[in-house]
Amino acid sequence: MLNILKRQIAEVPNVTQINSHESVVKKGSRVFSNAMRWFKAGVNDRLTSAWPSTPLPADLIVERYQRTLVARSREQCANNDYGRNYLRLTHQNIVGPQGVTLQAQIRNGQGKLDNKLCDAVEQEWANWNKKHYCDIQGKKSWRSIQRSCVISAAKDGEFFVRIIRGADAGDYGFAVQMIDAQRCPIMYSAKLSGGRFIRQGIEFNQFGRPIAYYFDSDSEEEKQYRFGSGNYIRVPAEQIIHGYLEEIVGQKRGLPWTATSLFRMKQLSEFEDSAITNARISANKMGFIQWKEGRGPEFDPEEDEIIIESQAGEFPVLPDGAELKEWSPNYPTGEFLPFHKAMLRSMAAGMGVLYNNLASDLEGVNFSSIRQGTLDEREHWKELQQWLIEALIEPVYYAWLEYALLKGVIKKGNVSLKAVDIERYTQVSWQPRRWAWIDPSADVTAAEKSKNNMLTSAGAIIREQGKDPQTVWAEIARDTRAMIDELVAQDISKEIAEEMVLASMGHKQTTGVGRPKEGM
Repeated sequence: MLNILKRQIAEVPNVTQINSHESVVKKGSRVFSNAMRWFKAGVNDRLTSAWPSTPLPADLIVERYQRTLVARSREQCANNDYGRNYLRLTHQNIVGPQGVTLQAQIRNGQGKLDNKLCDAVEQEWANWNKKHYCDIQGKKSWRSIQRSCVISAAKDGEFFVRIIRGADAGDYGFAVQMIDAQRCPIMYSAKLSGGRFIRQGIEFNQFGRPIAYYFDSDSEEEKQYRFGSGNYIRVPAEQIIHGYLEEIVGQKRGLPWTATSLFRMKQLSEFEDSAITNARISANKMGFIQWKEGRGPEFDPEEDEIIIESQAGEFPVLPDGAELKEWSPNYPTGEFLPFHKAMLRSMAAGMGVLYNNLASDLEGVNFSSIRQGTLDEREHWKELQQWLIEALIEPVYYAWLEYALLKGVIKKGNVSLKAVDIERYTQVSWQPRRWAWIDPSADVTAAEKSKNNMLTSAGAIIREQGKDPQTVWAEIARDTRAMIDELVAQDISKEIAEEMVLASMGHKQTTGVGRPKEGM
């Protein structure tokens, strides 16, 4: 029986046997050595001595590196072409030309869509979206605020938006204010009573829920940040929207989205500058004039330093006693482009964008490769769109809805909506921007087959194009009715007019028994 059990137990492969005669120390060292073979990244030796081997908490990482990363990210996004292009890609694909639009889905007691009520909410929301109402300064529309928040998150790692109500909020009485993220002091920490504490400029309760935010009290005319001054104003957390991508559990502040790419971005910029300078000097090189002994002009002996500038079309004179050594600055040559592309590919991977889009390089791509890369990148943008909705748009909408209902500005006809039904009015969906089909013919055919085989709905296909299904169907109905009425007005019978319109929409005409007519 024991032999049968022994045969059923699989032997552990690749484990060094340990004899009972070996010492405990020797056994332990051999076990440790065998275990270390499984993870090369866990080895500590001279090749990995500079590699951190102790995990750092999120607070320490942010406090140590955030300000430096933000400063360098801002500099590169202002001066580096690829940094500016990345910012353009972020707000262009996350926000787009129309921003994230509201689609009210409010239903009546019978469970049907209440179109008039939905239109009332959407119309008042669109009215507030104008720059005169939504921005405390009256400069930015709601779409522009979304764009600024995305740029701030990409460049600084986070954004702060303050909700302001009452007389200070302008004519509407409800507005938002964007706050520079660096005005919230990253190094301000304190321990308070009742388990409360301040960490990185944010006050938390004992469970880590934000209670208030601290910002430096400089007025708009001040131009400098003040760190460690203690001159802060406290703003309740109910008035602040703080958006950032959490990468480590317990992270309280955001890091720039360009953090992993900044080093290569800076070095690549310096590399390009050196190559450009070298190429320019090489192009300027013409020659030198060297006089025979005793025939050259006299030079001022008091000049300690001799400077020869490289200018196109000039032949500088060598000083007395100077000889020309061969110098041929032919760089950059063939190795420039492969290295340049390798650095850009690494940067694009860290940023989550397609190399061809970041570098504006479509050389050598084919349809299949660019389609696969574009689809993968779009999934990344969709995820960030949902983050923006959850971090910014929904909190602002719920706060606006509460204020608008209490003020009575949302009306269905001449009747103001009641605030007691606020839960009902929160039944909305958000439509971010979408993109054109890569291969329209094939993609339309695939969408049509999916709809006809009940794998998707017409509404889902419309939403993938960034449109509201109810709006599209209403527009189709209006166009259809307008076409029929115009044909009838031109002395065409109503029956023929309807058949003509349906035929223009791809509908096959049928006989009385439901079969297509001949020739159709």
